Amino acid sequence: MAGEPARAASRAGSTTGASSTSTVEDALAALPGPRSEESGFELVWQQVVAEIGRARSIDLICHICPDGDALGSSLAAALALRALGKQVRVSFGDDPQVVPESLTFLPGQELIVPAAEVPDVPELVLCFDVAAESRLGLLHDKAFAAPVLVVFDHHASNPGFGTHQLIDPTAPATAVLVDELLRRLGVELDQELATCLYTGVATDTGSFKYRATTPATHELAGRLLATGIRHDLISRQLWDTSSFGYLKVLAGALDRAVYEPDAAGGLGLVWTWVPYQDLALFSVTVEEIEGLIDVLRRPAEAEVALVLKQDPDGTLRGSSRSKGAVDVAAACAELGGGGHVFAAGFSVREDVAAVVERFRDALRPVR
Repeated sequence: MAGEPARAASRAGSTTGASSTSTVEDALAALPGPRSEESGFELVWQQVVAEIGRARSIDLICHICPDGDALGSSLAAALALRALGKQVRVSFGDDPQVVPESLTFLPGQELIVPAAEVPDVPELVLCFDVAAESRLGLLHDKAFAAPVLVVFDHHASNPGFGTHQLIDPTAPATAVLVDELLRRLGVELDQELATCLYTGVATDTGSFKYRATTPATHELAGRLLATGIRHDLISRQLWDTSSFGYLKVLAGALDRAVYEPDAAGGLGLVWTWVPYQDLALFSVTVEEIEGLIDVLRRPAEAEVALVLKQDPDGTLRGSSRSKGAVDVAAACAELGGGGHVFAAGFSVREDVAAVVERFRDALRPVR
């Protein structure tokens, strides 16, 4: 059965792979920056480095509808591994597979291949920023068919699938874990790698304004900026550039916005939805309106914001945000999704009213 090797190893707490050699240990000791002191986590790092060292062909995948952290992390790791002489492919399980317009500046996109070009049984799969198996899309079965499936992630809701899990909920972005991977592989930062990593960190910290941002986050950003990247141009592309059609879709979404003061235990919910017809009418992609949630979350009266975006097949993709008093990850998990306590999402095939009702009923205060 496809996926059985990876699933079985995950259940058994796989220790696949030998410990790092003394040469690797010596190199690690000389590297600057934070390290995990937890022996179990350190052992997984050593195993993953060893697996990468043995592999000839490596497939790097991220979640469907990739954001800056997912794609930036994948491309940074792929560029580094290519520099080490590995055969690499980057993919994500969408059909059609479309890189969001806001991320087309990322280097390394020549390494991206359609999901169909990923082998049915890959030698080694590295998975980035995927909080749940369902977010693998068309690559789910191929990922689980691999004898080694390594999961790099920072979502607290991640159930821990795969044979090796490098999941750190304290990290503000998966890109932080990729930075650690590059250190352990002995790959020095250059502008291409820094562009990918900066995009990942800036995206998932909301340009360094979210709660997960720490002094170490700014230290990482400083090292990335020191390579000479144009962070101003990256930020402009990520947040300050859109088509005129986006403004028309935004206007319709805001006109449909609903404020429910009694929701979330009286803390308030504001929500809206974007029908596929609006996207088609103004030639706007679902990926282009990802930033809509950051507009909807602004009202002071509402603790929680929810945006539902409709695909051509009727699927609703939900994006939610909390200002700190409500766990939206738990709410999204009840709809088959997941994410962070204050930022999470899901995908369902139901009508708008039913989805909003289920989401509203699932909202709980942070404990």
